[in-house]
Amino acid sequence: MDLTPRLKRILMIMLERDQAIAIKDLAAAIGVSKRTVQRELEYAKNILKKSYNIIFETKTGVGVWLSGSEEDKKQLLEELKGMDNYDVSDREERRKRLLLEILKEKGLKKLFYYASQFQVSEATISTDLEAIEGWLKEYQLFITRKPGSGIEVNGTEGSYRRAIRAFIEENIDTHLLEESYEVVEETQDWQLKEFYGIGKILKEDILRRVVKCISLIDEKKVMTLTDNSYLGLVLHISIAISRILKNEIIEQKEQWELPRDEDYRLAEKIVKKLEEEFSIEIPQMETAYICLHIKGAKHQGIEWDGQKTIEVEQKELLNLVNEMINAYDEESAFLIKQDNDFIQGLLAHLQPTFIRLIYDMKISNPILKDIRIAYPDIFERSKKAAAVLERWIKKPVPEEEIGFLAIHFGAAQVRAEGKKEQIRQVTIGIVCASGIGISRLMLSKLDKIFKERIHLEAYGKNDITPYIASRLDFFISSIPLRQIEADVLQVNPLLTASDIEKIKQKLYHYERLPKKGQEKSIFTVQLEQVNLLAMQIKTILRYFEVFRVSNDITFEELVMAISEKISPYKDRQVMIQEAIERREKLGSQIFAEFGFALLHTRTKGAARPSFHIWTTKDLKPFLDSYFKGIHVVLVMLVPIDDNIQINSEIFGYISSSLIEDYDFLTVLKTGEKARIETVLSENLRKFFNQYLNKMQ
Repeated sequence: MDLTPRLKRILMIMLERDQAIAIKDLAAAIGVSKRTVQRELEYAKNILKKSYNIIFETKTGVGVWLSGSEEDKKQLLEELKGMDNYDVSDREERRKRLLLEILKEKGLKKLFYYASQFQVSEATISTDLEAIEGWLKEYQLFITRKPGSGIEVNGTEGSYRRAIRAFIEENIDTHLLEESYEVVEETQDWQLKEFYGIGKILKEDILRRVVKCISLIDEKKVMTLTDNSYLGLVLHISIAISRILKNEIIEQKEQWELPRDEDYRLAEKIVKKLEEEFSIEIPQMETAYICLHIKGAKHQGIEWDGQKTIEVEQKELLNLVNEMINAYDEESAFLIKQDNDFIQGLLAHLQPTFIRLIYDMKISNPILKDIRIAYPDIFERSKKAAAVLERWIKKPVPEEEIGFLAIHFGAAQVRAEGKKEQIRQVTIGIVCASGIGISRLMLSKLDKIFKERIHLEAYGKNDITPYIASRLDFFISSIPLRQIEADVLQVNPLLTASDIEKIKQKLYHYERLPKKGQEKSIFTVQLEQVNLLAMQIKTILRYFEVFRVSNDITFEELVMAISEKISPYKDRQVMIQEAIERREKLGSQIFAEFGFALLHTRTKGAARPSFHIWTTKDLKPFLDSYFKGIHVVLVMLVPIDDNIQINSEIFGYISSSLIEDYDFLTVLKTGEKARIETVLSENLRKFFNQYLNKMQ
């Protein structure tokens, strides 16, 4: 069937959707214009009908779809999935496909073979080969041209496998493999024909059987692999099995002397299952490579256990981490070093990283591009941290690894920035036996080191009074200050490195404490707020009332009655009436759908927060059409005074409860004061508790 790659994609979408779809949606999915989609479908009409007995249908306002038997549509879909969906006219597409062909078969091939495959000239293929040579060289693979014979790829088997792995990760969507964790039965359907088709470079049968073998290994270290690490292990083993079946064996690395540890024993278990499944003998070197992959894999929730990591002592690791932090950002270094989660996480991350770097193992980082675009500064600083690692381990650190470092450092930086927002300047007194002169020298050195983080004051021993001690955070003294009731750090007058470190620790502590004298004031403020809230709630409950009026009262008459009940003074009554009417003009507060009116406003006419219920005597609707058939009116008045904020919050909570709590509204409509007081008290209690929780 002669179909363009674009048309194949359109038909696959329509078949998989199996219902009407708008032309514009098809166009958006493919990334072309509606006109292009229409043109492609028009071309396909006769082909579909003639070859598959499938009818192309269209209806204005509905969309387009394919009609035919389920069997015919299934056959068409299977054939489309089996086709090579690449456009030979697209240069980049063709070159990727050429690279795939080369990686599929390592042996000698003539230019004519590839030219015929891609329906282009040998000259074009020659140009394409020059373009992909750079990519192959990254994996120590080299194209050799043999006049009259063709071309072949030269390089070690290890390099060849790494190139295959890289090509898969760069060009083939392996998300279906993620869904295969439980696919261990031969009868289950596996169709891995994604972009370029993983089946074109690795047989699906091999992939399926490898997954089955791994799934039979009941080991925690396998079960806790991250998704990416699991996929990596499946791909690594599948590539190895594919090559072994072609008698392509990995080279022996005599310098490798891997310990027969837990990871190696796990690799042996996997190899034994593979040998049984594929009826092959797997060389010991392949076992070593699987072991290295396990060692270099990332695990979910891994914790650093403080043990040796590839013979690296804990102290050395911590020194490395400290150096990396300093290189990342000197300004944030101190705060980041206090982040225990970061330290433990980075130590755990470095364990498999060492393995990967030492043995030149590649790792895929699917979010590398996103990290570089979204967090360029963090990525650049992480490069500096990676440079420390490079010097330490004497191996280059690829950008994929730097991307993972950036994730760790970025999270630590966010937490550090959060802490910075809560710190304050610390006030320190400097005391020296020799008097002000020496203390001034100490002051100058500390000021240079800590800068704006501290405020320093120099004192002689006899200058310190209880008042001075009460307003300073702590003292740094070259002499004992036993008679002073204060926090004193005794140091050498020359301020040694050890002294500076002790000052750093104490400074970090005080930066996060309230300023001296504020502890009481903060508590006092909070206590006053709580007392004020309690007083306002008490006032609302004390003066709460239910008023009953005749149902023939007009809206204007009701507003007047409300103002008279609130205040005995005429001028204040007018203020209340005007405030209610002004608020009503902004938008009616008659909520017929809920069966009540809510007249709430701020006014200078009210001397206290007021919550009243006005209802008809017989609970029948007001006759005035303005009321829209309701029989209950809720009145909330907030005085315009110093307490306007807290009173507004209280009534705001009550208002929201009316809508959210059906039982509350139902009780209000009864007009029964005792029942209303009970539910009102309960709602105000909830608000009071929420307010207290916010203050903690």
